[in-house]
Amino acid sequence: MSDPHVALVAERVHAIVEDVFRALEDIRAGMEACYRSHPTFTSADLAGVRPQIFGCLRRLHGIAAGSGVIVAPGVLADRPRWLDWWQAPPDDDPIFLDVDLNPESLDFYDYTAAEWFAVPRRTGCRHVVGPYVDYGGTDTYMLTFTTPARVDGRFLGVVGADVRAARFEALLLGVLAACPTQVTLVNAEGRVVAANSPRLPAGSLLLREGAETERLPDPPWSVVSDARERAVKLA
Repeated sequence: MSDPHVALVAERVHAIVEDVFRALEDIRAGMEACYRSHPTFTSADLAGVRPQIFGCLRRLHGIAAGSGVIVAPGVLADRPRWLDWWQAPPDDDPIFLDVDLNPESLDFYDYTAAEWFAVPRRTGCRHVVGPYVDYGGTDTYMLTFTTPARVDGRFLGVVGADVRAARFEALLLGVLAACPTQVTLVNAEGRVVAANSPRLPAGSLLLREGAETERLPDPPWSVVSDARERAVKLA
């Protein structure tokens, strides 16, 4: 018989994930509408999507660390690559994330190789990456949610939001604390996303021998009950 506490954790995880993706839908629709309305689509035209980006950050206030659009190479008429990404300080206006997009530079940020960009481009489906250490932005464990934007079959790029792993775990504390046994949320690679054990920090690996598991369909995570612990930190 399925553990009702595990099922409640799975339901809460699903609700949080859906809230984030619903907030991204306005940005996706805004980006697609912006592309349709400009015969020559440039980076300046993306200013038309900023109300949706800032609206997403307001809607996910205290949850999202940043949000924006990341444009596929060749879509813009004036730039080969571009991202309109805005970080969300706790008590301040959004701050534009300025990254080096020059392929000749040592600090070149090739976002096309990132899983959060490459997977939605390949599959046409939304995706969640993490937890991973965001060395280029916040230096904390992060979850990145992305969904593809398309017009008439053309891939425009992705829209996304960053959520700190610690904040995601905090949103689960109520249901995790109510569990009488050790319960851990892990991603598809077996990395801990959240747990009710302090010995299992975000990013560590979990052995699941003899554990009861409740699988989530999207993202393909699992809620694991009474698993053996192994704290192996991400590099």
